[in-house]
Amino acid sequence: MNEIILMSDARVAAVPVEECGEPLVDVSGVLLVDDRKHEDAGGAELHLRRGVLARLLEAQALLPDGLRLLFVEGYRPPALQRRYFEGYGDELRAANPDWSADRIRSAASRYVSPPEIAPHTAGAAVDLTLADADGRELDLGTPMNANPEQSDGACYTDAGNITAEARAHRAVLGKALGAAGLVNYPTEWWHWSYGDRYWALTTGAPAALYGPKDLDPS
Repeated sequence: MNEIILMSDARVAAVPVEECGEPLVDVSGVLLVDDRKHEDAGGAELHLRRGVLARLLEAQALLPDGLRLLFVEGYRPPALQRRYFEGYGDELRAANPDWSADRIRSAASRYVSPPEIAPHTAGAAVDLTLADADGRELDLGTPMNANPEQSDGACYTDAGNITAEARAHRAVLGKALGAAGLVNYPTEWWHWSYGDRYWALTTGAPAALYGPKDLDPS
């Protein structure tokens, strides 16, 4: 198995950002949207950088007939990202009181990115899955956002403890998104990004295109 680079790795934070200034755009009416994260983000999650959305539409066109992308979450306000990261860190600390702060940070980053480098706060990352032509969500092995403890590691993209059907669905999703230029965070089968620091490190790009961004309230 290839090395998994976690979001907490110093190599991710070391990637420079050359912000291109691309706007955040609303995906509503463009992609099939699931509203399960709306309560947390109040609609902010429906936004992505324009270039990321363009690549998702390219990926969708590459899917087999009868399949669609099911969009769950894109942009995440920095305060919400910090809340998620610190909350999961608190859970890990309570379950593992002997772990060091560095180990807690590293373990937490398997599931939630450190706020200062998080692709979601740049509008560069998307959490998504597959649906059929009627909008019914397909089985990809775990519920979306199942953490490593809840899923016994099955949330990892290349996990072996999932069904052959779920593995095939992950392969279809990955083939389309990869062909459109997005990269996967290998501890979360549903998390894909383009233009952020993790993407740059993974692809060898000299810099990230997108840094943390505030959503225009208008």
